[in-house]
Amino acid sequence: MAETVPDRASQAEGLKPVDVVCGVVWRDGRYLLAQRPEGRIWAGWWEFPGGKIEPGETPRNAIARELREELGIGVTRADPWLCKSFDYPHARVQLHFFHVRAWTGEPACLEGQTLHWQTPGAACGAGPLLPANAPILRALDMPALLPVTPPPEVPHGEALQRVAAALAHGAPDGGSAPVAPGTTQDAAPAPGGSGSQSRWLQVRRGDLMPTQWRDWLALCVEHGVRPIANVAPGLAAGLGADALHLNAARLAQLTSRPELELVGASVHGRAEIERAAELGLDYVILGSVNSTPSHPGASGIGWPAWADAALWAGLPVYAIGGLRPTDLDVARAHGASGIAMIGAAWGAP
Repeated sequence: MAETVPDRASQAEGLKPVDVVCGVVWRDGRYLLAQRPEGRIWAGWWEFPGGKIEPGETPRNAIARELREELGIGVTRADPWLCKSFDYPHARVQLHFFHVRAWTGEPACLEGQTLHWQTPGAACGAGPLLPANAPILRALDMPALLPVTPPPEVPHGEALQRVAAALAHGAPDGGSAPVAPGTTQDAAPAPGGSGSQSRWLQVRRGDLMPTQWRDWLALCVEHGVRPIANVAPGLAAGLGADALHLNAARLAQLTSRPELELVGASVHGRAEIERAAELGLDYVILGSVNSTPSHPGASGIGWPAWADAALWAGLPVYAIGGLRPTDLDVARAHGASGIAMIGAAWGAP
């Protein structure tokens, strides 16, 4: 079958978006893909299982119904994740993705589809993917825990030692969240939490000197960790970094995405999240959820307000602020892709 993608430029213009739910169904650190059967539009292409939201139906009820009808499974936990808009030649769709972490039954091909369990980060064993779903695979390879280096007031050598000691013992590691009785899959595979084997480290050390960056780079190479430089975009290029994290002020100054492989940003609300998505950034960190030692006297926004800002974002959102690896399950339930940590990543209370 030819893998050409039809021109989608103009035919969907002016059409009312069709709301669709998609389930990222997890089992043993892998997620499920389904091939559209013969007789349907885009037959032979692969996608995440799901379907249209019926009038008056909530997205959560829709994903439970669709997976029951398509796969014969009973959804017992579905965490809201991303919302992606896409123009096909025949329709403009708005895709609401859920992480389906707990379910009962055994997936079956009730609508003539073919199923494939995919490992995050590995070469995709199914294809071609529907164009709207292909970018999701990269997001699914992001780690669930995003540690940040000790603050700049910690001396360079001491900060390196703290991080090296933690990485040598496999930390930070969220472990596995409990699974509800009667489910058939692990709710939170370690270390990535979504099955991902990726490990990142945000290097936030103030005015980072090239010699200091080389030390952090060497440490990350030794432990198989990807370093993300928290510096000005121009400085990142000078350091030779391929991953960049922007603070909110630098995000506000951007007019286009920096030309690096991975770009994220810190944000404080919905408007900044939407700005980051418009620029094509890969992820954002939103907080602070709880009060933190670095901001004495300032209370966090709490999980309800955090979820209001992050719900159905167009890119992965990490939570930060007084969080520990044990908070990962709560964060996911509120729509987070994962959590970012500073003190808790390196053993601070």
